[in-house]
Amino acid sequence: MLVQLSRMLSDTRGNFGIITALLMVPLVGAAGLALDISHALFMRTQLYNAADAAAVGAITPNSMAVTKAMQMPGNGTIDIGAEDARKLFLQQMSGKDADLPLEVEVSVTKENGTIESRVTFNATVPTTLMKVLGRNTVTVGGTVSARYQMPAFIDFYMLLDNTPSMGVAATPGDVEKMEYVTRHGNASGGDKNCAFACHIVSEAGIEDKSSYYNVAKNNGITIRIDVVAQATAALMATAEKTQTVKGQFRVAAYTFGKTAQDASLYKVAELSESLSTVASATDKIKLMSIPYQNYDNDQQTSFDDALTRIEKEVKGVPGSGSSAADRQKIVFFVADGVGDSRKPSGCTSPKGKVDANRCIEPIDTKYCTKLKERNIRIAVLYTTYLPLPKNDFWNKWVKPFDTSIGAKMHECASPGYYFEVSPEEGIGQAMNALFKKIVSTPRLTS
Repeated sequence: MLVQLSRMLSDTRGNFGIITALLMVPLVGAAGLALDISHALFMRTQLYNAADAAAVGAITPNSMAVTKAMQMPGNGTIDIGAEDARKLFLQQMSGKDADLPLEVEVSVTKENGTIESRVTFNATVPTTLMKVLGRNTVTVGGTVSARYQMPAFIDFYMLLDNTPSMGVAATPGDVEKMEYVTRHGNASGGDKNCAFACHIVSEAGIEDKSSYYNVAKNNGITIRIDVVAQATAALMATAEKTQTVKGQFRVAAYTFGKTAQDASLYKVAELSESLSTVASATDKIKLMSIPYQNYDNDQQTSFDDALTRIEKEVKGVPGSGSSAADRQKIVFFVADGVGDSRKPSGCTSPKGKVDANRCIEPIDTKYCTKLKERNIRIAVLYTTYLPLPKNDFWNKWVKPFDTSIGAKMHECASPGYYFEVSPEEGIGQAMNALFKKIVSTPRLTS
């Protein structure tokens, strides 16, 4: 018996078959594991690609979700975006594994100007050879999200100072030329050696062809208001190119008045998303006319009045800019910073007092504060008030507070929304730079 057992154990001729049989199960399982895991990873890649396409495709700029979000006054879910994302996901997976058990959860939401789409998937992938090891399925899943930053919707209220002081020659070269022609010519402007182009139109509406305003035009001399008008018109083209969706920017334009007799806020262009229409209107802006020299002691520049009136033009509650229904409101204020008006209650700056009522002084920023308290932002383009050493008016009334003009204009502006342009620089370039700074500033959210 022992001899037989020893012979059987020492006989190795059948061992290979036995070992092969014993190893077949794990070998088949290992091969199956590799094949089934490879297939599962392939399906996972396909699912991620489909989720990517769905998450991004549902919130493209021209999508229904973005259109809906632009109409929403606040935050919330966007059901139509979720429906579109689900359809896109299923379309991407169509035909790739029709019987694949699949769960998909989709959400599209808007929060503070950002639209987020989220696609979560779970799929059960059947196995083949892994069934030998008792594993019939492999579960794969994942989440993909995409975000779209909505453009800032802004209403701009252009407040353009066109009062007589904006009739000053635009550059030092123009000043020198203007002083020369008024010194040697026969114009009816009054003062000789003058850098201001007074625009005289009688109360009957008859223009004085020999006024300094026409002298400047006839001699090719550029004055401040002409540059401002051209720059404002050109800015509309910049705004048109900058906006990412139609109607993102709306613009209204105002001056301080057409004539000194009715000096009050004058609406040049209604608030409109037709920026080309606004451009045509602003390109025609002229210097405020006066019926005769020294009319009303030249008290036509009231920043107090202009800022009070422009506040009334800003309708509704200023928003964050996150949608067309929640627009930011910005007063784009262009001026040289020197007021000249009747103020019976007293001047803000004692240095600018002329008599009991007339005040020549820097801007009173409390009227700017009233706008900002309503969450109306103020962008200030300060067109530097030119020193005119040869001008008696400047030496007597402006020079005493000359160094504070820019500081007060800066104080009027909302933080980060101030730009000063010197005569050597281009008003048009400065206006474009300030505009681009405004539209690129991140929206403030609560």
